[in-house]
Amino acid sequence: MSINKTSDLSSRFALDAQALGDLKQGAKDGSPDALRGAAQQFEAMFINMMMKSMRDATPKDGPMDSEQTRMFTGMLDQQMSQNLAKRGVGLADVLVRQLTANKVNAQALALSGEAGAGGTMPAGLSADMLMKTPGALPAAAEADAAPAAASRSKAPHVRSFQDKLAAHADEAEKATGIPAKFMLGQAALESGWGKREIRNADGSPSHNLFGIKAGPGWKGKVVTAVTTEYVNGKAQAKVEKFRAYDSYAEGFKDYANMLASNPRYQRVLAHGGDAATFARGLQRAGYATDPQYAAKLSQIIKHSLA
Repeated sequence: MSINKTSDLSSRFALDAQALGDLKQGAKDGSPDALRGAAQQFEAMFINMMMKSMRDATPKDGPMDSEQTRMFTGMLDQQMSQNLAKRGVGLADVLVRQLTANKVNAQALALSGEAGAGGTMPAGLSADMLMKTPGALPAAAEADAAPAAASRSKAPHVRSFQDKLAAHADEAEKATGIPAKFMLGQAALESGWGKREIRNADGSPSHNLFGIKAGPGWKGKVVTAVTTEYVNGKAQAKVEKFRAYDSYAEGFKDYANMLASNPRYQRVLAHGGDAATFARGLQRAGYATDPQYAAKLSQIIKHSLA
């Protein structure tokens, strides 16, 4: 068995079971290059986990989204992870240095089962363990790994949105009891994480992240915008009037007060103990006409904002 065949899996198909078998055999034979190959494969799994988390944090409401496209996207991500690991992001080098210093061989990276191809962390070792166990990595590597762990849990646009608005959601929760995460989730869904926020004629923000329309009883500022409504299951573009506010704090406060005071939503708040129940209740109460509204909202609250 050649050294190159043992240590470099990046040029081979990510789901190639024989490639993993070669690496396992190299570890058993005590090949000095097997540790490098195992560390590189572990780095590929780590990258794949981050990519998967970022995919999970992205709203899945496109017309091309399906189980089949998600499967092939996952396969593509695995192959990209292999290629990125070949170039290296530093984790493999850190593992080799640390494990060599501790006299740990390639088999300590738990080259068992289907690790590597399927994205499952090897038995006895995980990315979380490396991040959380003191001394598992050198101090400099631990400092570099912390941002990577954060990125793994939340995508940048999610963190930015939450950091910007969390305080306003918390204040609204204190006043009404509606969970801040539920409000942030709905604001994210309605505004496309702030990218599709309703704007005034001069381009300034309306601070209306919830798509609240300006009915006959509304006495405040108003902005006109095109919105999508579903009639008999078919999407139609309509021009509607929406409420406008002077700040996001005012927008969150008005949204929370509307849910708390409107009889249509009283049952939602009374029985909305979890994200799925809350989302279904809003849809049944007529908050939106999109037939997939509850599923989308629940997905954002439970996964993107988790």
